[in-house]
Amino acid sequence: MKKIISGGTGEFTDKKSRFIANIYHIEDEDMAVKIIEQLRKKYWDARHNCYAYVLGGKSEIQRFSDDGEPSGTAGKPILEVITGNECGNCLCVVTRYFGGVLLGTGGLIRAYTNAAKEALSVCRLGELTEGVHAFLDVDYNYVGKVQYICAQNDITIVNTEYADGVTFELMMENAARNVLEKNMTEMSSGKICLRDTCSMQMYRDDTGKLCR
Repeated sequence: MKKIISGGTGEFTDKKSRFIANIYHIEDEDMAVKIIEQLRKKYWDARHNCYAYVLGGKSEIQRFSDDGEPSGTAGKPILEVITGNECGNCLCVVTRYFGGVLLGTGGLIRAYTNAAKEALSVCRLGELTEGVHAFLDVDYNYVGKVQYICAQNDITIVNTEYADGVTFELMMENAARNVLEKNMTEMSSGKICLRDTCSMQMYRDDTGKLCR
C-alpha cells in the first residue's frame, strides 16, 4: 500500500473542457467530505466536481461520485487510477469546466482518467514498512562512521544536532537497526547504543527516504 506523502494537482484539456485533478491523503470520511466541500467552494463556477476515495488498511472503504456526469464516466475511472496504483487513504477530486462540446462516454472516461493520472504523477508517494524511530548520541570522532553506516544501510538521518556531542535522529527498518547496533557495539565496546527507540509504521518515499 502506498501513502500520499504530499498531494498534487494535474490538469487535462479536451475540446476546450478543462479537467483539474487534486489528490490528498485522508484519515477518515469526515476529512474527505470536508475537502470535497472546500473544492466545491473554490471551483464554484465549474460544471462538475467528481471524486473517488479509498480508506482502510486494505482500502476496504471505497466511495465515488459522478456528480452529474453520465453514470460510470467519472467517479469510477478516478477510483481505478487510485486503486490501480495501490494508493491507500487517498482522495482524488476532478473538477470539470465544460468547454461546450460533448465528449461522449469514452471521451469522458479518458479525460477523468488522464486528469487523475496527471495529479498522481506529481504526488510524493511512500511504501508502507515496519521500522524504528530512535536517537543516537556520539562524540565527534564517530560522526563520519555513523553517516557512512547510515548511507550503506538505507537509514534515514532525520536531523543532526551538534553540541558537546552529536545527536542523530534516525529512522530505519528493523533489519537496518540490527546492523547499526552491531556496528556501534563493536566500535565503542558497547558504550554507544540507541535511545528512545519507538517501533512504528513508516513510509519509504520514491527517493528512498523514510518518513512518518
